[in-house]
Amino acid sequence: MTIKVALIIPTMDRGGAEKQLCLLAENLPRDRFDVHVILLTRDGPRSERLRQAGIPVTVIGKRFKIDPFAFLRLRRELVRLQPDVVHTWIFAANSFGRLAAKLAGVKRIIASERCVDSWKTSGHFWIDRWLAKWTEAITTNSSGVSEFYAANGIAAELFRIIPNGIEPVDVQPISRSDALAKLKVPADRRLILAVGRLWPQKRYRDLIWAAELLASLRRDTTLVIIGDGPQRGELLRHRDAVTTSRHVRFAGSRDDVAQLLPHADAFWIGSEYEGQSNAVIEAMQAGVPVIASDIPGNRDLVIDDGTDVDTSAAAAGGTGSDVVGGTVPGDLAEDTTSIGPATRESTGRIVPLGDTAAFARETQDLLENPNMAKRMGEAARRRIAKEFSVQKMIDKHVELYENGRVLPAKSDKQFRS
Repeated sequence: MTIKVALIIPTMDRGGAEKQLCLLAENLPRDRFDVHVILLTRDGPRSERLRQAGIPVTVIGKRFKIDPFAFLRLRRELVRLQPDVVHTWIFAANSFGRLAAKLAGVKRIIASERCVDSWKTSGHFWIDRWLAKWTEAITTNSSGVSEFYAANGIAAELFRIIPNGIEPVDVQPISRSDALAKLKVPADRRLILAVGRLWPQKRYRDLIWAAELLASLRRDTTLVIIGDGPQRGELLRHRDAVTTSRHVRFAGSRDDVAQLLPHADAFWIGSEYEGQSNAVIEAMQAGVPVIASDIPGNRDLVIDDGTDVDTSAAAAGGTGSDVVGGTVPGDLAEDTTSIGPATRESTGRIVPLGDTAAFARETQDLLENPNMAKRMGEAARRRIAKEFSVQKMIDKHVELYENGRVLPAKSDKQFRS
């Protein structure tokens, strides 16, 4: 007997939650699950992939924050489908979807929180707490998310941590020179990538400042920001006021990120809050060391034990031909003489939120110590292959849907071993 699952999400845009829902819908075993996807507001670019896989997609057409007609359409759709499980994703769908499922007589209701939603007001949290009474479980991809909601009154035992899954890379490899040419970056530059929506949460202004600080250390670095969004014009003006396009470039939304990532010398993420960044996972899968802001979602992914250092350049008596004047400005300097034995477990560096000098300093350290950077990249690739496969994500959802047997969230230690 198959289990009918209705997955409800606001849209099918190119966001991380939408990508994970698509992977889940496509990969749940067809002989055990009958999957239907319901879009609360509008269609999006990922929907066609679902339809090609034979998964029904229904658009409800919610137009307003409070839209009783859309709510009634959603309830009617759930009455028609009679799903065994309703699994809602993100606040709008969590709110409309759980209430509609309850009124439609659905017995098993699961929600999903994907981010530390610091924008929520006390009213939003009241809604979350009220709906939690009818919720069997709340899935999340990060211990930081579960801790955030527990601190705001949602019972901690409801949460189930299921890390994001990432597909094996299946693209035609390209050369480094071709990758740089695609990005319109000169062939002699060291490439730093940042990928994500141009949105205040991502704190790209910090990364632009960090790129200019790094340029004061080296003549050969370019930060390329891949993505689009409402902040594009503002960020371009900020870039032009702070630095030049030689040091910071905007590449817009692209479909070839998987081809470009292996050629990055470092990956930056400076976000103020995240759940579990797909962009970071993909960079680590490509073997790129990540320098990330110190927030819970990033700490779940990037391991930084603070001890991995390569002193080969210093031992050879070199300072690096690309360092301007062979010196480092005072607030960017770092004494590494007291750092202990090297370890192969670090996958990158965690730096304080908003610390632009730390981004520049740690990147300079990576570029000056290629053996250390290589070790970090290899450790990152192994970590993603072991902990963040699509199959592992699917297996945990299967356990939840069939038996409710995914262990409750406790701490982030289980993901950092």
